Amino acid sequence: MNYKHIIALSLASTSLCANAQVEKTEKQQTIQEVVVTGTGTQHHLKDAPVQTEVISRKMIESYGGKSLEDILGGLTASFAFNEGDMGSQAQLNGLGNNYILILIDGKRIHGDVGGENDLGLIDPHNIERIEIVKGAQSALYGSDAIAGVINIITKKHDTEGILLENTTRYGSYNDLRQHNGIGVRFGKFQSYTSFQLQHTDGWKNTTEEYAEAKLLTDSRNKTVNEYTNWQIGERLTYSPYKGLDLYASGTYYEKRISRPTNGRHPSCDVYTYDLKYRNASAALGGKMKLGKKDYIDMDLSWKKHAYYYLYTDTTLEDGYYKGEFTHYYPYFPGQENLQSDQQRYMATIKGVFYLPKANTLNVGAEYRYDYLKAPMRVSDGTANDWTAAVYAQDEWNPLKCVNVTAGFRIIDNAAFGLHFTPKLSAMLSLGDIRLRAGWSKGFKSPTPKELSYHYTKRMGEKVYYYMGNKDLEAQTSNYWSASAEYRTDNIAVSVTGYVNKLEDMITLVNVSKEDIPAGATTSYTGDGSGEIIPRMYKNAEDAKTYGVDVNASWKITKELTIGGNYSYLDTKATVYNSAHGRFQQAIIDGMAHNKWNAFANYGHRFSPCYNMGINLSTRGSSKRFYENDGNGKGFQIWRLNTTHDLGKSKTTYRLEVGVDNIFNYRDTTPRPCHLGTTTAGTTIYASFAIKFNKGKTITTSKTITKQQENDED
Repeated sequence: MNYKHIIALSLASTSLCANAQVEKTEKQQTIQEVVVTGTGTQHHLKDAPVQTEVISRKMIESYGGKSLEDILGGLTASFAFNEGDMGSQAQLNGLGNNYILILIDGKRIHGDVGGENDLGLIDPHNIERIEIVKGAQSALYGSDAIAGVINIITKKHDTEGILLENTTRYGSYNDLRQHNGIGVRFGKFQSYTSFQLQHTDGWKNTTEEYAEAKLLTDSRNKTVNEYTNWQIGERLTYSPYKGLDLYASGTYYEKRISRPTNGRHPSCDVYTYDLKYRNASAALGGKMKLGKKDYIDMDLSWKKHAYYYLYTDTTLEDGYYKGEFTHYYPYFPGQENLQSDQQRYMATIKGVFYLPKANTLNVGAEYRYDYLKAPMRVSDGTANDWTAAVYAQDEWNPLKCVNVTAGFRIIDNAAFGLHFTPKLSAMLSLGDIRLRAGWSKGFKSPTPKELSYHYTKRMGEKVYYYMGNKDLEAQTSNYWSASAEYRTDNIAVSVTGYVNKLEDMITLVNVSKEDIPAGATTSYTGDGSGEIIPRMYKNAEDAKTYGVDVNASWKITKELTIGGNYSYLDTKATVYNSAHGRFQQAIIDGMAHNKWNAFANYGHRFSPCYNMGINLSTRGSSKRFYENDGNGKGFQIWRLNTTHDLGKSKTTYRLEVGVDNIFNYRDTTPRPCHLGTTTAGTTIYASFAIKFNKGKTITTSKTITKQQENDED
């Protein structure tokens, strides 16, 4: 045997060992995937007492989503989005932003108090996994979680030494996504600095627009406007001794949405200003272990979300000058006019204690203060609200195959007093089968926006005047769910049925013009023409969402996995229409009876230094229903994404190339009735990532319950 044969055998052996190690690692990750959102304690996914849907990092990387909306919309059928200038307009099982709690590492994000969260705040390149718990199934979370909880778990940079990473993605319509990270860890001190930039020129699917009681064929408005946002963040961690971790973090974010200017039809939309957002946050806290597994977690945070009109042309508009209200005050190009400044202060403390008799107790308290400053949109210029809460939740394993989780939350709101919301769930384990059932009550007080906010918006030939309502009642909910799950190393199938019944649900409804307060300004920038339709936040007599979610995946071989999701949804609501003096059936805007997605993912490692992945996926929706301006068209969209991982050891590279919307579907319905999807048609993109990791990985142990330790044995 000569040296050439020896080299060939050595390379083959190395390749086989690499493949075997990758297969072993992937299998271990599948078996031991840990989730925390449902109970606030760590559980293997298959043993989570509360039904939890997980989007793993591998799924995110294979799919190639450019944003959190893209990832959620493409990888789970329960979500729907209708992105606009004011936010993401998300829906989860029929309920909108206002009922969805979004967390980052268990800490809630802050956006518009009316619920229009800007998900551009979340950098998709820094996501480790996403955990989704539907319905108000946990006592740990408060009023924003009636529809469910999305917990974004970020990547942990547990490396001694220096970490440098860069990802640049570029696609059609000058779509640029930039991510940079610098991590440093030496002994007890750790720092991670991140930067992200997002830009698109926007696109136009149609030149037609309903305006001034006719169909215009030369509208300059875009389906999605040009925008640029950027964010810088810092997180410092210090561990003075074993069992105590302290942190401080902060972010600053800006976004500008550019609108067409000097339009031929200035009454179609606002052409004299762009939208500008400034967000900031700061937080500090710590986690202290008490013994082997018990711990206490504490956090203080401040978050600010403000948006402005940034004028691009001279504009006469109502405003405040030196504290006095002035009609037709002149604004000149480059000047800003504050529309809304929303701030939230929070303090939380939580303790987890592993007790005898197979009990795990989770207790905590929180205080939240919301402040809203909107000189032109709130009657007194400002509004505020506070909520305090205490909660307790116990997980009990009377038998190895049985888990019962019960809890409660006591809420005290400034305007609506004390409320008690209990939760109860149970799980039965039968080999690879898990049967789960749950019931919970929810409580949600009206937001400052729903109580006090008012504004005018032109939609085609109509002018809508939106009004807050200080006579609103708080909302309550009852959520029931039942699910069956079968999970092995290679196959996972789950079916979940649910009913979410809301009493006094707050929704916007058309009212009579007599409901417009005396002296209210209902004119609109432009010529002021158009029919004025007043809409007010009202309590529905009752509302109900119900449906079935199906999730499935099958790892056919170590290289090929297929899967998909399907969601059926229906909604019912009864509201009082003061314009007609009667109760009437209403729909929840944006509802679609059927949504689905599916994927096939193939990966092959050609050598220790090169791994290729191919992902073919599709997502679709049936018709979406809206009370005004018609319904959104159903759609079906296909995507192909390829990944190419290169390098090993300290420096690694990833090249990603893909095409979205392969068959070029676009909703060309005239504005503002393009309510199905805002996709731009076929787009192509490519990204390149480089990661330099100089140092050794620090192994951190995961805490799991005693019951799980027995299961592993």
